[in-house]
Amino acid sequence: MDTDNGWPESLRVAQVRIARPTDRLEEVVRFYVDGLGLRELYRFRDHAGYDGVMLGLPGAGYHLEFTTHVDGSPGDAPSRENLLVLYFTSESHMYDVAQRLGEFGVEPVPAENPFWAANGGLTFPDPDGWRVVLMPRPVF
Repeated sequence: MDTDNGWPESLRVAQVRIARPTDRLEEVVRFYVDGLGLRELYRFRDHAGYDGVMLGLPGAGYHLEFTTHVDGSPGDAPSRENLLVLYFTSESHMYDVAQRLGEFGVEPVPAENPFWAANGGLTFPDPDGWRVVLMPRPVF
């Protein structure tokens, strides 16, 4: 049986966070906030040598966390298939974000997997080379 929030009864999750390190914290935050349009939810400094920023949508049970460590935080993408995929409610909404990213100086790159382009997606690299795929509508 599912819980009220849609999660299976056997997995009572209240929140999801995707976290990754970076040596370009402010550039990465700028890309996701000013470029993509996410909101800065929380910021911390010098927690055991770590600084970090959580981004997402207010009130949503999921967000991204980017951290940097005083001794360095390797954050370059290990492959071109490490993706964050955002599914939009319409093609026009997707193109609004793509245009904002273009104005921000970020150009789309070819997707490694042809599925994304074949279904109308656009792929953009963040400052660490991790890729964000914008999709015009949900797949299912």
